Amino acid sequence: MAALLERLLQRGRPLAASGRPVGRREASLGTDPGVAVRVRFAPSPTGFLHLGGLRTALYNYIFAKKYQGSFILRLEDTDQTRLVPGAAENIEDMLEWAGIPPDESPRRGGPAGPYQQSQRLELYAQATEALLKTGAAYPCFCSPQRLELLKKEALRNHQTPRYDNRCRNLNQEQVAQKLAKAPKPSIRFRLEEAAPAFQDLVYGWNRHDVASVEGDPVIMKSDGFPTYHLACVVDDHHMGISHVLRGSEWLVSTAKHLLLYQALEWQPPHFAHLPLLLNRDGSKLSKRQGDIFLEHFAADGFLPDSLVDIITNCGSGFAGNQMGRTLPELITQFDLTQITCHSALLDLEKLPEFNRLHLQRLVSSESQRRLLVGKLQALVEEAFGSQLQNRDVLNPVYMERILLLRQGHICRLQDLVSPVYSYLWTRPAVGRAQLDAISEKVDVIAKRVLGLLERSGMTLTQDALSGELKKLSEGLEGTKHSNVMKLLRVALSGQQQGPPIAEMMVSLGPKEVRERIQEALSS
Repeated sequence: MAALLERLLQRGRPLAASGRPVGRREASLGTDPGVAVRVRFAPSPTGFLHLGGLRTALYNYIFAKKYQGSFILRLEDTDQTRLVPGAAENIEDMLEWAGIPPDESPRRGGPAGPYQQSQRLELYAQATEALLKTGAAYPCFCSPQRLELLKKEALRNHQTPRYDNRCRNLNQEQVAQKLAKAPKPSIRFRLEEAAPAFQDLVYGWNRHDVASVEGDPVIMKSDGFPTYHLACVVDDHHMGISHVLRGSEWLVSTAKHLLLYQALEWQPPHFAHLPLLLNRDGSKLSKRQGDIFLEHFAADGFLPDSLVDIITNCGSGFAGNQMGRTLPELITQFDLTQITCHSALLDLEKLPEFNRLHLQRLVSSESQRRLLVGKLQALVEEAFGSQLQNRDVLNPVYMERILLLRQGHICRLQDLVSPVYSYLWTRPAVGRAQLDAISEKVDVIAKRVLGLLERSGMTLTQDALSGELKKLSEGLEGTKHSNVMKLLRVALSGQQQGPPIAEMMVSLGPKEVRERIQEALSS
């Protein structure tokens, strides 16, 4: 960069503003005919993927698929001091887990790579050179200490910190002298007074006179790495990005980016700024919350479909706010013009209910149910391990029966290995004394239930058993039906609460029910 500055000085090229008039661009809604839709999700790998990032990625993915376009993952890793080990891999892993895999990415490659900004430094250097040649950018020799003093002084005077553009008007001789002492200056972009107006696809017409409230921004740091403002413009141009869908916090910065597009004589993409995703109480989602990271939800057994559903349900851009929508349905319903400017309030207390609906949908599908059986087997092994007295409980037929009976009642697959369902996998230790404390007619009740199980032609369905158990109770004088059910519940599960007795019996099967009752009677 220093060599470039010296060449410019030797050629006598001016380092003053070009004075090019700022035009107003008409932005059209939707997509341009004949132009391929290409959108990007461009997180910084300074942390793992969280709900706010998922929402931005999700809207980009849905928009791309709505218009048969491409969804690109680009990692903005130019701030090398803040990179978190494993974050880049986590971001791509979690996008795939969420069911919104990128079409182009660091892992998948693609025609517009590399997809990590740290590997695209030559492109930023070329753009910076072009801006220096036209005088749209200039070298800045201000030390970090001076910039910090400016900031403190502004805050002391209750003003917004801004650079005072001190190096903007250095002449060629002054630049040459400073280059001799500091050969690696930062490069600042010369903000024009008249920033162009633009039509945001969500917020409508906008115009921000950034030059009146901000100092000229650094676009290239002295270490040769670009700042966000230059890098995103250069990358969006070279990657052919047609639409930029990003958080509303970047709305004000768009004026700066449009000035950069104008200075580089590039056509800017369409912009759509998405309202913020907030907590239910209106506070910002914070990475310090810990439980907003996708890894947390995946580990806790929440389905990606339920996260996708609740995030879109609390926002706008879709027809209605019904629960239980799948990604293909969301793509069909999506309308960018229907996104409102209101922040989306996320109520995570409703997530279990969303998950229950999506889990029920998966159980209802034979192919998906087989996948759930495999996951449940692993969960049972992990939760009970050597405690399993009978490994027949891992039989897929048994597990599938449990899933079908409990569908709609459980919110997560993990619920089935919680203590309340431990009876499904291990036999409870139940003594005769526990049963006697419930009813004096233990033997009579046990005999009738065992006889019921051995009855020829008896179909062991939940409805049939419910009816037979009611008849059985009616024939016992002085014994309430509720006591009979309580006794059977304790004998079969060792617990006071749980699913209906008929369902428990169907779940366990006649052989296991018989053995548990007999074991409890003899202990």
